[in-house]
Amino acid sequence: GYGVTPSTVCSVEEVLDLGYVLAREKATSTFKVQNTSTLTLQYSIHLDSLSPTRDKDCQRFPSFVSSLRRTELVETENCNGVSVFSVLPTEGEIDAGKSQDFIVTFSPDHEGLYCSECLKVVLFGKKTAHVIQLKGAARDRPMFVEGGVPLDVPIESLAVTLPLSLQKALKEGTVLPLIASHSMKSILLLLEHTEGENCLVPAMTELKVGAIQTAQFASKKNVEFRFDNLSHLQEKGFTVEPVKGKVDRGQVKCISVCWVPPADFDANAPLIETAFLTLNGDVKESYRILFVATVLSAP
Repeated sequence: GYGVTPSTVCSVEEVLDLGYVLAREKATSTFKVQNTSTLTLQYSIHLDSLSPTRDKDCQRFPSFVSSLRRTELVETENCNGVSVFSVLPTEGEIDAGKSQDFIVTFSPDHEGLYCSECLKVVLFGKKTAHVIQLKGAARDRPMFVEGGVPLDVPIESLAVTLPLSLQKALKEGTVLPLIASHSMKSILLLLEHTEGENCLVPAMTELKVGAIQTAQFASKKNVEFRFDNLSHLQEKGFTVEPVKGKVDRGQVKCISVCWVPPADFDANAPLIETAFLTLNGDVKESYRILFVATVLSAP
């Protein structure tokens, strides 16, 4: 007889992001696994949320207090206890040289910006051929703003890692009071300018404003956005482009933010400024944008 090593190729590497969807609606995506070996492969799809050892695994020390480095993939459940992700088919065979399409469905029943699940393609019930992190975000409103440094916990964890310059600002108490003093959602943009020969190269970051494709809202208005209170930002070296615009349903628009230190900038302390971003669609939302700018010494 001949010993043959099973081999496969997956169309998705590491992460499959299904993007934003309105709560109580669903989104689908597909990935393909091709059998590149010379024998028929038996496969099965495993989700961590359905693992019989899930409760035991949850009792392990999290990676941020353990010497072992590993990626935390936290399964997200709906209110009925079922995972927000499902996959079809769940088992079968792939003939030699053939491929199999898999349909992933993301169907959250409540708002959650960090939905995730770990999917494994297992051959012959033993060999894990591919591991894919499923990601998605659910909103109660048909629009979103994305970008900046997360101010909430991105996964079910007790630790949030921030850049060193921001940690310093938080310790000095110059950022946290601004965040805590306002009930509207805050987004923090960190711009780090590196000193060097070409001192005119700006520090850059971006925000994304999106309009979710949905059937729930009858009027289906486009999302309009605008920045307010920008005049003082321009005096401090900030540039925001565009400052207003429209986003069609199912589309995303990028807003570029740049910063060049003004001549009188004190490099010993971060520059902190505030502006407000308003979104208008079927509903109205306001965001407080915190700009934290620092100058770093060239290595």
